[in-house]
Amino acid sequence: MPEYHQPVLSDEVITLLDPKEGGVFLDSTLGGGGHSAGILEKIGPTGTLIAIDRDPEAIEYARERLSRFEGRKILVEGNFKDLGSILVSEGIGEVDGVLFDFGVSSRQLDAPRGFSFMRDEPLDMRMSPRQDAPTAADIVNGYTEARLADVIWKYGEERYARRIARAIVSRREHKPIRTTKELADVVVSAMPGGRRWQDIHPATRTFQAIRIEVNGELEAIETALPAAVDAVKIGGRVAAISFHSLEDRIVKTVFRRLSGQCECPPRMPICQCGAKEVVKVLTRKPIIPSVGEIEANPRSRSAKLRCAERIG
Repeated sequence: MPEYHQPVLSDEVITLLDPKEGGVFLDSTLGGGGHSAGILEKIGPTGTLIAIDRDPEAIEYARERLSRFEGRKILVEGNFKDLGSILVSEGIGEVDGVLFDFGVSSRQLDAPRGFSFMRDEPLDMRMSPRQDAPTAADIVNGYTEARLADVIWKYGEERYARRIARAIVSRREHKPIRTTKELADVVVSAMPGGRRWQDIHPATRTFQAIRIEVNGELEAIETALPAAVDAVKIGGRVAAISFHSLEDRIVKTVFRRLSGQCECPPRMPICQCGAKEVVKVLTRKPIIPSVGEIEANPRSRSAKLRCAERIG
């Protein structure tokens, strides 16, 4: 089968999750099933893997790829933020480990869904075609200028967010923005002084921001990580791979809080952040891909892997 998505940090994930014969694991972001296959190899015929993905194409691909593990896997079309209820519905109590691999897959980036400005495609950006949510075109053409600027700044950390939002509103007054090329051209036109890109295309941060808004990605991470810790047994582990600073910041903050490190201001008399010591963080610094992996898979270059073990 052609590769749907090349998993990153595969060996490192297996080392940290440490799956053993007969284990029960949750792959919250199935994608092409690369990480799932590695886990299934380790847990053997008596183990169980539950794998979630909101993209029906990923489910179908992985079903064929993982067919040799028949009877050991449960593939569920859904959002990982609902992992708690999904486990209950499948009759699964505690699990030995949970994996998250955030962001979009290589297949989604290459498919005509509007994730990339490298081709001229309809502005969609939904991770699932069945997703009942506004598309990128709905957001670009429907949000107020102030709301657009807020999204682009908050989720894209784009310094020219207001200029870009103003340019989008000005362009759509004449004609709705419907394709990736149209949006990318507007973003480039908003850059000051004819600024052009060196390392990254100037539309990269704006596209990231709108994609995150369409799919509610950061809110899902904030919900799912504590739920994953609740789902693992004592000694079980939760591993998370992030691809940009916003995702990694959430993972780091949640793990710190659940390891008992209070995030409240020093003068606050009572902790309000909910810090409690239920995990031990196993990765003082995030694990990143080797030079060799980056050369083989350039899309892995920004990946960061963190892991925590439940202790209480």
